[in-house]
Amino acid sequence: MAKGYSKLAEQWQTVKQVLRYIKRYRPLLFLSLALALVAVVGTLLIPVYTGDAIDLIVSKGKVDFAGVKGYLLRIVIAMAVVAVAQWVMNLCNLKLTHRVVQDIRNDAFARLERLPFSYLDSHPSGDIVSRVIADADQFAEGLLLGFTQLFTGIMTIIGTLGFMLSINVWIALVVVCVTPLSLFVAAFIAKKTFSMFRLQSETRGKQTALIDEMLGNQKVVQAFSYEEQSLERFDAINEQLGQHSLKATFFSSLVNPSTRFVNAVVYAGVAMVGAILSISHAAISIGQLSCFLTYVNQYTKPFNEISGVVAELQNAIACAGRVLALIAAPTEQPDAPDARVLQNAEGSVTLANVSFSYLPEQKLIEHLHLTVQPGNRIAIVGPTGCGKTTLINLLMRFYDVSDGSISVDGTDIRKMTRESLRANYGMVLQDTWLRSGTIRDNITMGKPDATEEEIIAAAKKSHAHSFIKRLPKSYDTVIAEDGGSLSQGQKQLLCITRVMLCLPPMLILDEATSSIDTRTELLIQKAFHEMMQGRTSFIVAHRLSTIQEADVILVMKDGNIIEQGSHAELLQAGGFYAHLYQSQFAH
Repeated sequence: MAKGYSKLAEQWQTVKQVLRYIKRYRPLLFLSLALALVAVVGTLLIPVYTGDAIDLIVSKGKVDFAGVKGYLLRIVIAMAVVAVAQWVMNLCNLKLTHRVVQDIRNDAFARLERLPFSYLDSHPSGDIVSRVIADADQFAEGLLLGFTQLFTGIMTIIGTLGFMLSINVWIALVVVCVTPLSLFVAAFIAKKTFSMFRLQSETRGKQTALIDEMLGNQKVVQAFSYEEQSLERFDAINEQLGQHSLKATFFSSLVNPSTRFVNAVVYAGVAMVGAILSISHAAISIGQLSCFLTYVNQYTKPFNEISGVVAELQNAIACAGRVLALIAAPTEQPDAPDARVLQNAEGSVTLANVSFSYLPEQKLIEHLHLTVQPGNRIAIVGPTGCGKTTLINLLMRFYDVSDGSISVDGTDIRKMTRESLRANYGMVLQDTWLRSGTIRDNITMGKPDATEEEIIAAAKKSHAHSFIKRLPKSYDTVIAEDGGSLSQGQKQLLCITRVMLCLPPMLILDEATSSIDTRTELLIQKAFHEMMQGRTSFIVAHRLSTIQEADVILVMKDGNIIEQGSHAELLQAGGFYAHLYQSQFAH
């Protein structure tokens, strides 16, 4: 029982959040409701005119063409008004639905930009994409059905009820007492369908995540002959999706025939009672009975439509819940109101008693101390998993330290704005990222107002200019997402050019030349050497030959700095660094 109430509370909370989005477009909503009212009234007047025409014929015993013609004209006018009202109403509903879904998607994407890395690291990117794209689409379909059929259906029920009561109270009460049985049937089935549709959405998200993972790493999949295993994983998830979809569809498909059966019983009962009353007591005329039976159909029809929409609404609410959960996910801790804006940093960096772990039960960096003077070149080496990249994440404040503090120019980085802190760093990572657009767009990402001369100068320094000039349209060549047909080395050269153009006061080079040939690497090392003059630089490298000229080399192991000094000093000490160096250069 508690679980059922919990689900209802969850659904109601989702509905309230959706209503907050709908409130922004109240004029459209009110216009849609007004048009729905016009359409319903027009639809309800048609049986009245039909019944009056029948009574006119019955009372005179012959067809009064003049009288019937008047009623036919009224029916045609009512039908025309209903058609126009429904057409404009549907346009309003379409506009309202797409604007609401557009707002939700905009909010979801804006939230993605402000989510902490801990959220992005713990959720598959494919699942997030599925929420913003597939779930939003499913929600749009359900919402449109709700606007189109739900509001009109409710108004039709209320309107027909009023007309039936005006014709014959007792028969109307019979209809009112029996018809709600279809609602109880629909409500019972709806409880089953919501959990099934939610499982369907979650499984669809897993499927999208797997497809995204396999597609993004297709070369690795084929290189290690992982195709069969990936197909097995896909088949397993696809089988789950099929089962959940089948159950959701099965339960939802029970709604309409069940309610139609109840409504058919109501119609038959009303026809029988009305016929008896008409024959024996003359309590209702033939025309009124015809009108009444039409109203019974119109009264029960919305119950069928609403019960049919229930399944779609359940699916829409389940999908909306997933999108809204993304929107409600906690963002990065906001900058303090009095946060300092860091401009042209001198480059002194201090790590005081820093501790950090991604998971509380798994310790990573503990009690780390480090002082970096402006202009120093700090190389960070150590085995995989020792915390090198984590240290970079902390310096850039992608994660906040669990304990201790990191200061730049004597100010705790938590007391300065993230944007200004990151603007003072230039990063070149082992994993490159390029967006779809021109070569120029990708280079000027950090400096959109750069001149053509500055762009070319930066490209020449990074030795990217020569390969760019060989492209079909040079700097105006359009590349696809993540570089398209460019080689990994060319993509990395563009990322290096991006930093060369900005030249911030502090640099982070995380295996920056890992995908570049040896000859080009030597040229870029010279360019880096010039670029690092007077700039505080953190260099993460596995190839120790690239860091021999660093001012200080930090040797990390298990989250701690176990050795510190210049290349010569560390070799002379004969410790862990010397062992690493000898293992790389032993003959």
